[in-house]
Amino acid sequence: MKTRKLGTLEVSAIGLGCMGMSVNYGPSPERADLIAFTRAAFDLGVTFFDTAEVYGPFTNEDLVGEALEPLRDQVVIATKFGFDIDPDDPRRRAISSRPELIRSSVEASLERLRTDHIDLLYQHRVDPNVPIEDVAGTVKDLIGEGKVLHFGLSEAGADTIRRAHAVQPVAAVQNEYSLWARDSEPEVLPACAELGIGFVPWSPLGQGFLTGTVASTATFTDDDIRSRFPRFTPEALAANQPIVDLVNEVAVSADATPAQVALAWLLSRGESIVPIPGTRKLHRLQENLAAADLTLSAEDLRRLDEATAGFSVAGARGSGHENYG
Repeated sequence: MKTRKLGTLEVSAIGLGCMGMSVNYGPSPERADLIAFTRAAFDLGVTFFDTAEVYGPFTNEDLVGEALEPLRDQVVIATKFGFDIDPDDPRRRAISSRPELIRSSVEASLERLRTDHIDLLYQHRVDPNVPIEDVAGTVKDLIGEGKVLHFGLSEAGADTIRRAHAVQPVAAVQNEYSLWARDSEPEVLPACAELGIGFVPWSPLGQGFLTGTVASTATFTDDDIRSRFPRFTPEALAANQPIVDLVNEVAVSADATPAQVALAWLLSRGESIVPIPGTRKLHRLQENLAAADLTLSAEDLRRLDEATAGFSVAGARGSGHENYG
């Protein structure tokens, strides 16, 4: 597996988003199978694993911690703080990055992850009630204590990134980014390039839409987060089908799968872009990772870029605020 840099942090060119192993996409497989799957990802070259305290809540960190404990010195674990979660009812949570909450969240994450340090710690969502300078300062102190190695932001705008970076260098920004979610291009990606910050696209396959496996007539159960995403109504799926048709056409010309095309397009957008597709299936993992070796032609890249840049996507993108399981 090729590697890339998020700031000074070296990771596999494609990481593994671990959220879906625990929540948001229907019933999860058996824990033992998921642990074996996560270790298989490492065997296939993945060294970058993404989780968060709110995934579950808490259960995904615990799963990732057990799976990677034997491999701890060979992998990069990213997790996130940023929610005040009711211990009596974990389904109740509010955005919060109070300094004392950041500290208590980190201590709990360290325990669940079975480690003495977090390689990359993201603020999960910007807290409008806490100055980002206070957040960055708290993480800077944690870095000084050796409990955290690198600082990241998720779903942050360019101004927030700049203000945080002035206090504590930001290694990575994790925003939604894909062929049908290009909101970060005008301001965030240029800011990251200017400041030497890596960029980690979440949902790089558009919650499965860009793989061509989601029919326009698809419906989703209540335990599937897509049932609450505006882009996954039947009307929106039908209206957005031209994007999938184009990806399919390029996949045929490139002798690749649609998922590989979507990931290869992202990788072509910059040397510090590291997508983290999620899956629970070994054959899909192998398919996704093969995208690191796929080079799309200049013509295919032009077609994808121009067609999706000018396409008016139906339905607001899923911001991740709706539900974390």
